[in-house]
Amino acid sequence: MSPADVIDLGRESIWVLIEVAGPVMMVGLVVGLVISLVQAVTQIQEMTLAFVPKILAIFAALVVFMPFMITTLTSFMNEIAQRIAGLPLR
Repeated sequence: MSPADVIDLGRESIWVLIEVAGPVMMVGLVVGLVISLVQAVTQIQEMTLAFVPKILAIFAALVVFMPFMITTLTSFMNEIAQRIAGLPLR
């Protein structure tokens, strides 16, 4: 495996990481911003008010995005396995 192949594999790995984690992280970000806005408007500074809804939203996002995440990771692993075996990519 040449250095260019290693860099390409690293770049693809980072992109797959962003694709897989991005939707769940965005849900957490949006819910966190909405809760922070509500807390700022109402001046309620309760820590559990920020924590519990974010956890529930992230759990729901994981349930919704899990098929996409599994498909993305499976196809990436198949591509890596084909590179390891030296088979031509389809």
